[in-house]
Amino acid sequence: MGKVTGFLEIQRLSEASDPVESRLHHYQEFVHRLDDAAAARQGARCMDCGIPFCQNGCPVNNIIPDWNDLVYRGDWHRAIETLHSTNNFPEFTGRICPAPCESACTLHINDQAVGIKSIEHAIIDKAWEEGWVVPLPAAQPSGKTVAVVGSGPAGLAAAQQLARVGHAVTVFEKNDRIGGLLRYGIPDFKLEKVQIDRRVEQMRAEGVTFVTGVLVSDQSPEQWDAPVSNLAQTHRTPAQLLETFDAVVLAGGAEQPRDLPIPGRELAGVHFAMDFLPQQNRRNSGDVVPEQILATAKHVVVIGGGDTGSDCVGTSNRQGAASVTQFELMPQPPESENRSMTWPYWPTKLRTSSSHEEGCDRDWAVTTKAFKGVNGRVTALECARVEWVQDPVSRRHVMREVEGSAFEIPADLVLFAMGFVAPVGRVLDAFGVDQDERGNARASTEGAGSYVTRVPKVFAAGDMRRGQSLVVWAIREGRQCAHAVDQFLMGHSTLPR
Repeated sequence: MGKVTGFLEIQRLSEASDPVESRLHHYQEFVHRLDDAAAARQGARCMDCGIPFCQNGCPVNNIIPDWNDLVYRGDWHRAIETLHSTNNFPEFTGRICPAPCESACTLHINDQAVGIKSIEHAIIDKAWEEGWVVPLPAAQPSGKTVAVVGSGPAGLAAAQQLARVGHAVTVFEKNDRIGGLLRYGIPDFKLEKVQIDRRVEQMRAEGVTFVTGVLVSDQSPEQWDAPVSNLAQTHRTPAQLLETFDAVVLAGGAEQPRDLPIPGRELAGVHFAMDFLPQQNRRNSGDVVPEQILATAKHVVVIGGGDTGSDCVGTSNRQGAASVTQFELMPQPPESENRSMTWPYWPTKLRTSSSHEEGCDRDWAVTTKAFKGVNGRVTALECARVEWVQDPVSRRHVMREVEGSAFEIPADLVLFAMGFVAPVGRVLDAFGVDQDERGNARASTEGAGSYVTRVPKVFAAGDMRRGQSLVVWAIREGRQCAHAVDQFLMGHSTLPR
């Protein structure tokens, strides 16, 4: 694979980024794909390792050594065909996937991993530039109809796969634009929405029908919370979908954020990240956003150390925050992993995002005990340091506040980015779908009845089935669910699983 001695001769090359001082003044992407020659050299680093652990590390099982070799040899057209054979949307994963494949790379045992993500990014961007990404409509219709609820990566992947084998697919989205959390959860500087728009146009040409502003529920939008009412203009009931379609795929996101019910929670200026981030994306799309939550000239505190917290940091800096601080409840991880102990699995280690590089004070092992305010608006956080100790009985690590460690930090805007606990429960309740202990749709991924719920002809995939996860996992589940639906409808399926 690649050049036999490439991994000995060629160093890993990262993609170029615009300097911080320039990118903070806009919301466009600032990471540039490798040029053809550089991507070929990076592909040459792929080893003839015998067992490509990278494929197992990748949730969609991308055939990574093959397209690395094809890029090295300059056969870009076959490279995109190979990449598309396992991944419907490599422009998404090539930009926002954390690349577990690279942690599993054999070269990563004792050297820097092959730059798999950067090569994927280069392949798909070149394919769009050359006009190789074209509609692939079915040869003939199957006569079967499928409703897909949710237009995030799981819903889009399922819809595209099903349309390509001839089923008439309708995608229902409660927002005013297609894309789900890809559209409104991920900042434009990480994923410009043209990446979604041109895939939607491709899918329309393949026969997929998109319906926006429709809430699928047994309740009208007016009976839901205000944020949903502002998006959806009408609704369809589960009974209507089950009567109209031969199969229904539930592929919504995990949208119930984890709350922090402590004193002062009701103060103005304390918000969920998903109240904050979508507003800027809407504004970038040209929408008027009344009473937008802005970080301009404010001291911002982000509670939660993951990707969503990082997105809040980057957005706050672009809005001109006076300062940005990010707290994490867990201890600071090591700067680098012990590869002999973790490879080929995803390691716990300190990860510094491009948003952190743009300006952020990060602090670990911090708990927030209360919010303080003046005239109903937050002005500060009361915090304390914590340590994690092993309970002698359960042997589990438990959190304990460090005595005398209390401190206070000023804050004009507080953003909760502590993860998401479950999909929107009322959708599952409306369909009568069984839920697991975390509130996700209960559906197995194994056997003949994979991805099907206990409700006949109702399937579930993505975050709605597995809980909050990566975009690449959503694409995998959407593809596998499409195989299961096709098999249910036709008695067999030619779709890859």
